[in-house]
Amino acid sequence: MLGRTADGIFWMFRYLERAENTARLLETGFRLALTRGHSAASSEWQSVLVTIGQDQAFHAVHDEVNGPLVTDWILRGKGNPGSVLAMIEQARSNARAVRTALTREVWEATNEAWMVLRAELARPIKASTLGDVLAAIRRQSTLVRGAMDGTMLRNDIYNFARIGTFVERADNTARILDVKYYVLLPSISWVGSSLDNVQWETVLRSVSGERAYRWLNAGELDPRGIADFLILDSRFPRSLSSCYAKLESNIEGLARQYRRSGPAQALVSETAMLLRKATIDTILEFGLHEFIADFIARNRQAADAIAADYRFTD
Repeated sequence: MLGRTADGIFWMFRYLERAENTARLLETGFRLALTRGHSAASSEWQSVLVTIGQDQAFHAVHDEVNGPLVTDWILRGKGNPGSVLAMIEQARSNARAVRTALTREVWEATNEAWMVLRAELARPIKASTLGDVLAAIRRQSTLVRGAMDGTMLRNDIYNFARIGTFVERADNTARILDVKYYVLLPSISWVGSSLDNVQWETVLRSVSGERAYRWLNAGELDPRGIADFLILDSRFPRSLSSCYAKLESNIEGLARQYRRSGPAQALVSETAMLLRKATIDTILEFGLHEFIADFIARNRQAADAIAADYRFTD
């Protein structure tokens, strides 16, 4: 496969996953803001911007932080290449460039996602309809993934699509955990408070993990248990452990097909092993923020190594 085709598929699925995750994070901010007063709510919206790395770009355009401005910026902001609309357009552009590598079903699902969401995001979104729009973003992304799982040959194209998805998903789950630990809570004295519990519950909701966590833990919310669930429980498809198990499997698939491996496979296997050996006690002893920061750096290095190993720029 040409490097630029692998690059197109890898980034098509990264953009789709990032658009969905951005919608999930925006919903988290919206729910948290509803639990706070007007002045405190701005800090929740600020934390959303920090988590997705758009705080500086947002403040270059806007002087104040509030729900309508942040929502509009993230969903459809003009000049914002990280908006959901821009990412969906980029995913569709990539899909068109590599159309011959995709099944008809995957192309049609991607094109439909672009048409539906372009219409939904043509105008500013009101608070009363925000939930429906965010659900539509998640649904359209899920339909593309479903088309891929149901129709694509399990070859290098499929592996690059999955690698793009899980690199992006792991990064997002790590950032959501970090923002909860480092940004949201006003002070360490609030640990264990009702606000702390509400924020942890909202974090679980943002990754669609609330029901699974409660089922596994008899309904009890516990910050330590939630961190364990989101980092180390490989049964949960958005946990770091699950993402890296899938990444390891798919990059091994590429190595078998091309009969060679490179630094990317070694980096992914090393991180997967680290997650298999870690316990929540060793992570908390090391420092949750420090562990997450190290993981995000490792994930970025793995993505760069994949691009280098498979010559994405050729």
